[in-house]
Order: sequence, then structure tokens, then C-alpha cells
Amino acid sequence: MGDGKRGRMISPSDRSKAVELIDEAVDNGATLAAACREAGINPRTYNRWNTLKTESGDYIDRRTTCKRPVPKNKLTELEERRILNIVHAPKYSSLPPSQIVPMLADEGTYIASESTFYRVLHKYQEQHHRGRSAEPIKRPISTHEASGPNQVYVWDITYLNGPIKGRHYYLYMISDIFSRKIVGWEVWQEESAEHASELIKKTVLAEKVAYNKQPLVLHSDNGSPMKGATMLETLYALGITPSNSRPRVSNDNAYAESLFKTVKYRPDYQPKGFVTLEAAREWVLQFVTWYNNEHRHSGINFLTPAQRHSTDHGISVLQKRIKLYEEAKSKNPERWSRDTRDWSISDTVYLNPEKVDDNKEIIEEEKISS
Repeated sequence: MGDGKRGRMISPSDRSKAVELIDEAVDNGATLAAACREAGINPRTYNRWNTLKTESGDYIDRRTTCKRPVPKNKLTELEERRILNIVHAPKYSSLPPSQIVPMLADEGTYIASESTFYRVLHKYQEQHHRGRSAEPIKRPISTHEASGPNQVYVWDITYLNGPIKGRHYYLYMISDIFSRKIVGWEVWQEESAEHASELIKKTVLAEKVAYNKQPLVLHSDNGSPMKGATMLETLYALGITPSNSRPRVSNDNAYAESLFKTVKYRPDYQPKGFVTLEAAREWVLQFVTWYNNEHRHSGINFLTPAQRHSTDHGISVLQKRIKLYEEAKSKNPERWSRDTRDWSISDTVYLNPEKVDDNKEIIEEEKISS
């Protein structure tokens, strides 16, 4: 029951029931401290409740019924109106109280403290937006779902260190959120919408996306190569739906960021730089081959991305694991205190899951991290 939860007043009927149960326990030999502990209240609270008991047997907290005097320092309605008139004046209309109060002080005027100004503005719903600047726009999260391969891609560009400090190569990488497979990549000496456009063309051709029943969604952040006219023209020509992260929200493209972390934490990664562009491309090729065909990804229950991308193959691998574990349990049941390991996998993957119309939040079972 506990009375320690702030902001919640326990009802008289609950108090009456608690006191009755505690008294019964004490009458049967329990100590008051033990009975109060079981009821979830402090003994001092029990004693205070007993002082609240009225002639009718109710335990009414007089804090809810007493008449409280008006605080002597409360602003009058006239004083509140004066504050509002001040903040509405053209001179102060675009300024917050933290600026207004010192300016008034410099003019030899004191009306109220800064916190009082804020309190009055909040009371009259005038602190939400002030000034001539446009009100902030709440942009919805870019949410997409994939129930199979080649439905939702994410991509981004990251730096690869070059042969000298300050010189970089640029790794373009596209991955499928359903399977985590790297479906396209390139390394260039510069970042541009033209390179990105060529990469998406090659990827769509290699993955035969044109034969999909539903349009492909390509999600990226808000960099200039992602939103360049050449890139957008290519996407529209290929029937691909572009999707972008919200401005200044880096984790809206979490799958791509996680993949780049895996790239740069590989044991054979060159943190001091690749000597040539060809060396960087050769290393990335080896990484992609390993990642797609050998790396057991935790987000897809330790299938390889290639296995998951070929949906039937991935399911057959998991079914073999289930059968193997069930056979092992049947041979030595005493070694298993619970069910065998769960080798199931979600049929749907969500990019940036958000609350749906019925206010139930879509919970992505899969881990994003590699």
C-alpha cells in the first residue's frame, strides 16, 4: 500500500481497511512494526491515521478539507495583468523573462522576480512560443516495416583514413534491414550524389528489385549526397521511395550506424589509414564477404545475413537448430531445467518503431547491434 509515493493521497476507505487489518494482526500476537511492514506503511503513519478517525469511523485526512489562507506574497490579478502587459509590449514581445527582468532593472523598475514572470506566463499558456521566429515543427519518425528482403534499405557514407592525416576515402554502404545483408558498397575519394546514384543503380540491378511486388524504401540521413538532385532523380526513375532521418537526430538511421561500427572494430581494420584507394577497396571487399557469409548476426538470431536474405534457407537453418537441441534434451533431460533455446525469429523488422493508432507501441524484438 505504501504512503511514500508522492503526489497520491490514500483514500479514507483504504486507510480504514489498513488500520483494521493491522489491529487484527496485533491482536493475534504480531508486533505493530511487523504488521505495518506487511501493510507497506510506516508505524508513524498508522499512528497518524488513528488520530484522523472521526465519530462516524472515517479516516478523513483534514489536509483535503481544511481552508487554507491565501499566501501573503501571492500576486493580485492586477499585478499579474501588469506582467502580461509588459511581456506583450513590442519592446519585450520576443524576449524571455531572463532578458526582460534585467532590462527593467536597468530602467529602475522592479515588478517581480524572473521566476514569477515565468510562472505567470505558464499560468496563462504564453510560454510555449514567443517572438517572431517560426514555431518548431515536430517531425514524425520515419517508420517503415520489412517482412522480407529488398523491401527497406538503409545507407550512409563514412570516412576511411587515408595515407596521411587529413586525407580520407569515403565508404558508401547500403544494407537491407530485414536480413542485415550488405547489398551494395563503393569506396571513392570524394562524396557526391553522382556516386550514390550509380551505386543504387548497381544494387537494384544486382538484387533484382524491379521484380518486387512493393516499392523499395531507401532510408538515409540528411547529408547533401543523400538529398542531391541527381540522387533523387535516380530514385524516382527506379520507383524507389526516399526516406530521410529527422534533422539533427542521428539515431534515426541506427542500422547504418551500427554497421559502420562493426566495420571499424574489425581486428584487421586500418586505423592509421589505407595507403591507396585500391587497398581500401580490397579491404572492404574482404569485410563484406565475411560479414554477409560468415558473420553470425545477433539481430537475426545468429544467422548470417546471406542465410536470412534467402528466407527459406534461413528458416531451414533455424529448424535444424531446433531439432538438434530437442534431440540433445531428449538424450539428457536432467541437464535441462527449462525449455531449449529459442531459435525463433521475427517475421517483420521495423525501422524506428513508433506508437501506432491504437496506442500500442510496436516493439522490435531484434537487436540492432551487430
